[in-house]
Amino acid sequence: MHQPSKHKAAGAYARALCLLAALAATGAATAQQPSYPVTAAQRATAQQTAQNGIPVAELAANAPETYVVKRGDTLWGIAGMYLQRPWRWPELWGMNLQAVANPHRIYPGQTLYLDRQGGYARLSTTRPGSTEPETVRLSPRTRTESLADLALPTLKPHLIEPFLVEPIVVDDGTFAHAPRIVATTDERVLMASGDRAYVRGESGKPLLREPGEPRRFQVYRDAVALKDPLTGDILGYEGQYLGKAELIKGEGLEESSDGRGHTVAEYVPATVMLTNTKEDVRAGDRLLPAPERTFSSYVPHAPEMEVDARVVSIYGSTKVRYAAQNQVVTINKGIADGIEPGHVLQIVTQGDRILDQTDPDRATIKLPSERNGLAMVFRTFDRVSYVLLLQLGSGVRVGDRLINPN
Repeated sequence: MHQPSKHKAAGAYARALCLLAALAATGAATAQQPSYPVTAAQRATAQQTAQNGIPVAELAANAPETYVVKRGDTLWGIAGMYLQRPWRWPELWGMNLQAVANPHRIYPGQTLYLDRQGGYARLSTTRPGSTEPETVRLSPRTRTESLADLALPTLKPHLIEPFLVEPIVVDDGTFAHAPRIVATTDERVLMASGDRAYVRGESGKPLLREPGEPRRFQVYRDAVALKDPLTGDILGYEGQYLGKAELIKGEGLEESSDGRGHTVAEYVPATVMLTNTKEDVRAGDRLLPAPERTFSSYVPHAPEMEVDARVVSIYGSTKVRYAAQNQVVTINKGIADGIEPGHVLQIVTQGDRILDQTDPDRATIKLPSERNGLAMVFRTFDRVSYVLLLQLGSGVRVGDRLINPN
């Protein structure tokens, strides 16, 4: 855009910046998650178990009478130490339905006491017969830590932490309207950590470095449709996570001289710095605001409603047919179905259909479905959830069922 005078260029520049600011102020309304009612019968059962605990027969054979919590412990590990069925942890710990999503905190250094009375067992941090919980003494440290940081995680952090922020499931228009990388320094085709890249916003939404605007992003490529293995419906689009990016400079106009005494005001894209890349980044890849890191101290528990889900995909691979223990899979149920982090599900491997070689007629028969272990939900989207495979008898594949634990 060329202007005949410096004064006119400055005026155009100011008007363009006002337009960019106005566009940036326009935001979409945030969708609210639906709430699901708890029936009177469910609430009564929860209150009763919170008072009574669980039958002693439900305890693990070697459940300790006392246990001092150590660093590296998890809620799932402790639940398995005390219970034959670890998902009954809320009942042993004396929690009602409202407390499941926000558990009592358990910290390293605390002593857990198992109290058996009247055929029922309860677990607490209070010695049986005492009314005062014991004081937790923390070792001196050179830096300040919050209690939330010290509280036990539900699962081993290294198994799920990357998946708490990396996977993203969105509708079909989200990636199409997300800011895109258009170029890099030195005309490189591929970019990695430490490289700067240039980004343009889409649909009248410029990428600005203004107060209230996101500055930390994640880079994605190839939104893959997640299809329900039963109906074929598209449940959402999963982006391939590539790395992180930090906004250095927003989109705007840049003034320069045209060499003839006039000022030129030209559009320039935003500048980002790539960090923590897992794969090479290239032009055309998309940026989405980085989600807030959440503390993963939910409680393992069985769903209150009936669940019949299917494995949709094995995360991070399109070539692996079977998922192994400690891998992550997606299922075709999510927030809209009442699924929440901490839900423990039973894996059921679908029986194969085979040709009966012993039958003269070579009839095709279906082998029985088999219970194959346990999985826990740790991240949810509207119609899809991510689950960690905790205990397995054999590999899990797309189409396998996940149901209420028995």
